[in-house]
Amino acid sequence: MAKEVKKRKEIKRKLLHKYRLVILNESTFEEKISFKLSRLNVFVTGTLCIIGLIGLTTLLIAFTPLREYIPGYSSTKLKKQATDLTYKTDSLVVSLGNTNRYLENIRMVLSGDIENNETNLDSIREQFELDPSSIDLTPIKEDSMLRAEVALEDKYNLFERKSTSSDLVLFPPISGVVSNTYDAGKKHFAVDITAPLNTPIKAVANGTVIFSEWTAATGYVIIIEHKEGLLSVYKHNGSLSKEQGDIVRSGEVIASVGNTGELTTGPHLHFELWSEGNTVNPLDYIDF
Repeated sequence: MAKEVKKRKEIKRKLLHKYRLVILNESTFEEKISFKLSRLNVFVTGTLCIIGLIGLTTLLIAFTPLREYIPGYSSTKLKKQATDLTYKTDSLVVSLGNTNRYLENIRMVLSGDIENNETNLDSIREQFELDPSSIDLTPIKEDSMLRAEVALEDKYNLFERKSTSSDLVLFPPISGVVSNTYDAGKKHFAVDITAPLNTPIKAVANGTVIFSEWTAATGYVIIIEHKEGLLSVYKHNGSLSKEQGDIVRSGEVIASVGNTGELTTGPHLHFELWSEGNTVNPLDYIDF
């Protein structure tokens, strides 16, 4: 026990023992500066200096641009730019997919090929069609009360309700004789209207020209995109009056009747209507 106490006193003596640090002039040995130090003071001072240096370095890295020069760190601006670029890349991928589908629809319109069209409206309707006999259609009390309340309000309503029907009216492109009608079985997805050469062809509705070029099979072709996903197609034209990107009005002249293309059989207009990527019979919408 005495030996242990003696050892502790010896350690304490060594830690607190005073030393004198003197700085002398080398030529004159004149004392310039002197310090009284102990091992404990040196240890504490060194520890505080190291902690302060670590704290200062941390502050420099965290709050100054110097961190950008340290490998593994990146600036906030660069991170923001990277995030913005990621969002833009995702948007471009989605936009590219939509554009590819749109161009595929245009390709089908030009070629008249709808065999590869995966959109089958009949199958979609059958998939979600319900059997009325399997559903209990007996109105509940709350439903009857709500119907009576709505009927009473409508009875004294002075304002007409907005019509939900489509206001898209199609204008006949030309006046002539229909020489060939729409026949999906024979892959004739259009009506052919005979007319004299150079007869003006007019737009069936307001829209934007999305295609106006020459094709080997169908000659001069012009395609107009209308609202509600409707496309009107005019083939075998003699000349085109509008270019891609032009805005046209209903009844505005866009081309003239011709006899161009390998598949033509005489002066006529080959007119097609496409709705949401599917062909429709123009005779159901236009009185030629």
